Amino acid sequence: MRFGIIGSGVIGAYYGARLAQGGEDVHFLFHSDYDYVRQHGLTINSTAGDFHIDNVQAYYSADDMPKCDVVIVALKSTNQHLLKSLLPPLLKEDTWVLLIQNGIGLEEDFVRDFPHTTVLAGLAFICSTKTKPGVVDHTDLGRLNIGDYNSCNLERLIALVETFHHAGVETEIVDYARARWQKAVWNMCFNGLTVVLDTPVNKLLECQSTAQLCRDLIEEVIEAATACGVSDIASDYADGIMEMTRLMKPYSPSMKVDQDHHRPMEIYYLYTRPIEEARKHGYDMKRMLEQQLRFIAVLSRQEKIN
Repeated sequence: MRFGIIGSGVIGAYYGARLAQGGEDVHFLFHSDYDYVRQHGLTINSTAGDFHIDNVQAYYSADDMPKCDVVIVALKSTNQHLLKSLLPPLLKEDTWVLLIQNGIGLEEDFVRDFPHTTVLAGLAFICSTKTKPGVVDHTDLGRLNIGDYNSCNLERLIALVETFHHAGVETEIVDYARARWQKAVWNMCFNGLTVVLDTPVNKLLECQSTAQLCRDLIEEVIEAATACGVSDIASDYADGIMEMTRLMKPYSPSMKVDQDHHRPMEIYYLYTRPIEEARKHGYDMKRMLEQQLRFIAVLSRQEKIN
């Protein structure tokens, strides 16, 4: 199976490298790491075992890439507008696009721009960072769930999941809407609070008051999901999220890393859009709206500094 990776940062490089190690034909679109990876390859330092990929099929321009069976989009959603130019060279009639991105509404917006393309949701549960060019440190978790947005092709979907399994990636097929909102539960709580309080995730749960705030935010997102028609999130899901996060190794999620490096943060699909969707269904996410306003304040301070 031929894969294209658009957005070969931490997430794209990790899952792409796993697929390449598993024997798949993988083509990576790089930006800042292109020259380094062409010369030195990709290194994955992983809790599941370190490995290195030599002779990476790396590209600086999407126009030079081949048509692919599956394109993995791992761009930050702040760069979603780039897909209109990056994606077409890789598409053929039956190409599937797997959006390994965070947020609500991504697939809905994608099919407006690419109405004849099959799109899947990729939900990555992984702790990983890029410490230097061409090197990804994978410190915890690693599962990739896949939700079917519009393929209606279970046989091919199962084959894709088996391909990830063969590459050493724990993967399962999940209900699309429920999975997107379940991932939003973690992101809307912990991504945001690490930015607002300027702290890694583990510190949030070491203090009773911030741990209770996390619990309140989690429950608000679950209530919003229910209002939007996702009524089958398990009653103990909040407990599971809190416990999973407590067991994680010290970690700064993507928004915190972006803030620390003065990069744009993924506010729209992670916060603005879910808040809007909940409001359409009669539910007001008051705590998350306050959170969004705090992000705006953080961004304003960054702009003044820059």
